[in-house]
Amino acid sequence: MKDQDDGSKIIKAVLIGDGAVGKTSIRRNYLGEEFIEGHLATIGVDLATKRVLFNQDVVKFILWDLAGQPTFEKVRANYYHGCTGIILVYAVNDRESFDNASKWLVEAYKNMGPLPPTIIIGNKIDLRRLATSDCVTAEEGQAFAERFIEKLEVPAVFRETSAKTGENIDGAFTELLTMMSDRDRDKDRSSIFTGQP
Repeated sequence: MKDQDDGSKIIKAVLIGDGAVGKTSIRRNYLGEEFIEGHLATIGVDLATKRVLFNQDVVKFILWDLAGQPTFEKVRANYYHGCTGIILVYAVNDRESFDNASKWLVEAYKNMGPLPPTIIIGNKIDLRRLATSDCVTAEEGQAFAERFIEKLEVPAVFRETSAKTGENIDGAFTELLTMMSDRDRDKDRSSIFTGQP
């Protein structure tokens, strides 16, 4: 976390995942904005900020919402830098977006090196009962998260959400902020003992 002139902390996280999985809707819900029916593709990158009270500190939380289309891969590369958290989103009613989740983690690793705290979100649970196709189960999402945590030793959690109803959105972001804060505190602690900045 970086300090701003007014003494508040600034932290950055990146929203990644295939197009049309609900990344922008999740961000809008978290910011208290209205849900928009239909899909408006993010062109390149969207930036959002929210001031949150966290652990008795005012934190400026910056969210980079990256376009999911493959044509924006080069544009996305620049926005991973400086982020200390990842929100990886797939849609539970779109198995391909779930199958592509590991590709997104590879892209993040390529641009960030060792990955920061991550929340893996299975979004659109409100559509699961309406879907005619093979939906991704909560158990599959949890198993994917556990494999990710085990292989890369990254603090991560799995949550299912609905950007339309708001279910589990605030809780997911709070968990990410907690993991980011814990990681930051651990870094500060280790730099005291090693003498590294």
